Amino acid sequence: MLTMKDIAAQVGVSVSSVSLVLNDRDAGRVNRDVALRIRELADAFGYVPNQLARSLKSKQTQTIGLVSDRVATVPFSSAMLAGAQEAAWRRGYVLMLVDTGGDEDLQTTAVQSLMQRNVDGLIVAATYHRTVETPRVPATTPVVLLDGRPETEDASALPAADFVVPDEERGARDAVTHLIEAGHRRIGFCTVSAYPIADALRTRGYMRALADAGLPVDPDLMVTAADAATAHGIAPARELLDRPVDRRPTAVFCFGDQIAVGFYQVARSLGLVVPTDLSIVGFDNQEFVAEALDPGLTTMQLPHRAMGEWAVERILDRIGGSTERGSEPVGLRMHCPLVIRCSVSPPRDPP
Repeated sequence: MLTMKDIAAQVGVSVSSVSLVLNDRDAGRVNRDVALRIRELADAFGYVPNQLARSLKSKQTQTIGLVSDRVATVPFSSAMLAGAQEAAWRRGYVLMLVDTGGDEDLQTTAVQSLMQRNVDGLIVAATYHRTVETPRVPATTPVVLLDGRPETEDASALPAADFVVPDEERGARDAVTHLIEAGHRRIGFCTVSAYPIADALRTRGYMRALADAGLPVDPDLMVTAADAATAHGIAPARELLDRPVDRRPTAVFCFGDQIAVGFYQVARSLGLVVPTDLSIVGFDNQEFVAEALDPGLTTMQLPHRAMGEWAVERILDRIGGSTERGSEPVGLRMHCPLVIRCSVSPPRDPP
C-alpha cells in the first residue's frame, strides 16, 4: 500500500508537506507545482489514508457495528441493510455486520465482539417488529434498535435506546381506507397470530378505519392465520370466502402479501375474480410476490430501506454532536406508503 512516506520520497519533500497536500491544507504552505505532483502520484497509485492511524488520533474508527437476526438472509427485510450501508457510506463510515442466524444466545457474544473492535455506534436489527433486549454497552456508544423496540414494563416510560419501527397501525388504517374509498363496506380482515405486536397494531388500524367511516366492526369478517406463510392463509381464506354472497366480504385486507396469495388461490378455486368479485390489499410489498400475482397486488410498503438509513443517521448525529449523546432516546414510527397495483376495484354489487 502506498504511504505518505513513499510519496514524499518520490517527490523529494517531507512527509509533513505530503500530509498538508492530501488534507487540502497546502495553500500558501507548499509550492503549487510540488502539490500538483503529490496529488498526481497519489491518484495514479490509488493512495488511501491509513484509517488505523487516523482512528488512533481521533479515537473513532469510522465503523458502525450491526447485529442482525437473519435480516441479511430475509429477502424483503434485507433492504434495511442496504439503506444502512448507503447512509453510512455517504458519511464516510462502513458497517461491520454480525448475523446471529436467529440464535438469541449469540447476541451478547456478537455485541462484545463488535465492541472489542471499537465500533463508534451499534445497531441491533430484527427481522420483524418485536421487542428487543437493549445491549449493555458503554454510555458513550450510541445504540439504535432497527425494526424492534426496547423491552419495558411501563409503556409510558422513555425507551432505553433510540428505535425505529414501521407505523403498522396507520398502515393498516390506510389500507382499509383505500378499500372504503373504492366503495367497499363488507371488508374482511385476515391477521396472523405469530407476530403479536403487528397483529395488535394492524387489527387496531383495521378497526379504526371502519370507525372513521361509520362502519361497524363485524367479528364474522375477521379471521386469523397461525403464521404468515401462504399455506397458513388457505384455511382462513376459505372460511371467509366460501359463503353465500350476502355474507361474503367484497374486499379483504390481508396481514401480509403471502397471506394474500392464499386468498387469490381460494378465490379462484371458488370461481371469484380478483378484483371484480373480490378486492384484496396486502401488507409488506414483497415485490417478488406482489408483482408476480395476476392481477398485481395493491399493498402497503414496509419502509425498510428508509428505516435502515434513519438508524445510521441517528447514530452519526449523536456521534457528531447534532444530537447530544446524553439526550433522551426517541422512538420513530415510520410511515408505510400505499403501493397501488390492480387488485382493487369498486364492488360488483355495492350494498
